[in-house]
Amino acid sequence: MTHPTGSTTARAPYQWLALVIGVVYLLVGLAGFLVTGFDDFTEHDHSQTLLGFAVNPLHNVVHLLIGAAGVALWSRRASARTYGWLLAIGYGATFVYGLIVVDNEDANILNINAADNVLHAVSALAGLAIALWPDRDRARGRT
Repeated sequence: MTHPTGSTTARAPYQWLALVIGVVYLLVGLAGFLVTGFDDFTEHDHSQTLLGFAVNPLHNVVHLLIGAAGVALWSRRASARTYGWLLAIGYGATFVYGLIVVDNEDANILNINAADNVLHAVSALAGLAIALWPDRDRARGRT
């Protein structure tokens, strides 16, 4: 759909992907508190899992922040791309961090397990998809 100003209002696929990822992370963050409660904020306890993913209250807060960012940034193409870069860099770094601390109770303040590491790698790749998705409207000279 085109406005009289000539700008397109259609959402790009990567914008919808940013929104979906944001909503999913918001829901995961909220559901995580059903597992962990609000005590022992940085506890390392792999028995506290949500669908096989280890969580603790701090991990839940991170999910809420990532989810809120996705919901806040999805609606404009440029901000959706920014969200993609945040996911790619943030979860790429978290993946590396998780590989280092997965078996170190003292350093693993996010209670990361192997399943989390896989999800973090997938989230980083999804971020790259959002950030680098070809933009057909821009290629045609529309914004």
